[in-house]
Amino acid sequence: MNKQRILNLPAWPFLVGLLLSCQDQARVSEPVEPDGAARVRAQPVEHAADPSPEVLMPKPNPRVRFHAKPKPLAPDAVTEDWPAFLGPNHNAVSGETRLLQDWPEGGPALAWEMKKGTGYTSPAIQGERLVFLHRLGDEEVVECLHPETGESYWEFRYPTAYRDRFSYGNGPRSSPAIDGDRVYTLGVEGKLHCINLLNGRPLWVMDTRSAYQAAQDFFGVATTPLLEGDLLIVNVGAPGGPCVVALDKLTGEEVWRAGDQWGPSYASPVAATVHGKRRVFVFAGGESKPPTGGLLCLDPADGSILFRFPWRSTSYESVNASSPVVIGDKVFVSASYQTGGAMLKLLPDGSYEKLWTSRGFATHWNTAIHHEGYLYGFDGRHPNTAALVCFDAESGNEQWRETPMWEEEVEHGGQKRVMKAGTLRASLLRADGHFLCMAEGGHLLWLDLTPGGYRELARAWLFSASESWTLPVLSRGLLYVVQNQDDRLAGTSPRLLCYDLRESVPPEKSNE
Repeated sequence: MNKQRILNLPAWPFLVGLLLSCQDQARVSEPVEPDGAARVRAQPVEHAADPSPEVLMPKPNPRVRFHAKPKPLAPDAVTEDWPAFLGPNHNAVSGETRLLQDWPEGGPALAWEMKKGTGYTSPAIQGERLVFLHRLGDEEVVECLHPETGESYWEFRYPTAYRDRFSYGNGPRSSPAIDGDRVYTLGVEGKLHCINLLNGRPLWVMDTRSAYQAAQDFFGVATTPLLEGDLLIVNVGAPGGPCVVALDKLTGEEVWRAGDQWGPSYASPVAATVHGKRRVFVFAGGESKPPTGGLLCLDPADGSILFRFPWRSTSYESVNASSPVVIGDKVFVSASYQTGGAMLKLLPDGSYEKLWTSRGFATHWNTAIHHEGYLYGFDGRHPNTAALVCFDAESGNEQWRETPMWEEEVEHGGQKRVMKAGTLRASLLRADGHFLCMAEGGHLLWLDLTPGGYRELARAWLFSASESWTLPVLSRGLLYVVQNQDDRLAGTSPRLLCYDLRESVPPEKSNE
């Protein structure tokens, strides 16, 4: 096993979230780079300039239990990589087709499973490589696995001393981002690494906490960096600025910095083309007194701020955790803690117009999904009050609100009993004409969601474990689900699980 270590670097911050009064304003006169600010540079690693890097092959993984080889892909199946959080388009929408929607009893077949440590991250996948970040003991571990077998290409470890202030998990929250032959990871203490995808060698490293003098936040660092052209964009949220920085993705050298008011959040930046121009949207707002935060619209060419839209809870201990949803020339943001959702219309001059707001569409960490003029997501801060909602994206009118519930028969200690279960604070992923729903208690569902209501197509109880807050990942017909807590009924510990969601086809018609 190829293990590399770096020096122990300090800790860092990340999050919090929500509502202030919204004041319409066009271009904001915040400095892109404050006077006298020195550009930050990452620390290169000695072997980074190796002209012929070693390419490692997968080997047996002692923490992986292999169950069954996945079915062949249908010859006309559309497949995609999942290179970063929320998928290839940063919106939790997959273009994959020919997925299994009629599940057998017990749900889709399990291909393989790997015991994991603490953390809430999802994997990133490109081609024949899957990268996963979690914590084992006092180390954060970046692992590169074969997506179909769980075999190990390499792992990279470095020390961590993070302790969550609210007794949640002490592992990382930010998912890896893959670009070509490089993968970028951001640990819970703000340790940012650029790693060679082919062999696990670190190319450069930056401790964003010490580099930008950012203090420890409520729940550690949780925003996933955004790859945009030649840039790696990070919501560092330093007190007094910068709020956002862009680094050269090859060297880690700072290219620009922006914002001096708002801190970091759980939400991850997204990029889109609006009115023919590239824009980056950052839903910022970390720990601050009084609480401040909201949406920043940036020009990625130079980091200039086109507008700021304040939107964050007045509660001190609160989070902005849902990523912005860009819909053509509109953008939707939402947060919990008595905040709600807001839809903005983006104007050609870089300013915006507020179209509507609703206290009834307050997503906690799930990012709403837009489909054919409507938004779908889970409203609510607490498990037992969360509801699946549908809103008209143009008018902001609520179409319907449902709380999916059902009964499960369980056996524990030799006794059977019936318990109520539901989606609670779930996450949605759209693929192959329908919606996959990952429920908070470990249920996976196929849902048909329309403006007329919701219909359950299939449901499976994958595990009985709390904190199932990680959005599943879909690539090449395989679904990767993260179990973050122990399953006390089945006796399993936290795992990364790979399920075969490929549609069954006759052998003579497969493409493998």
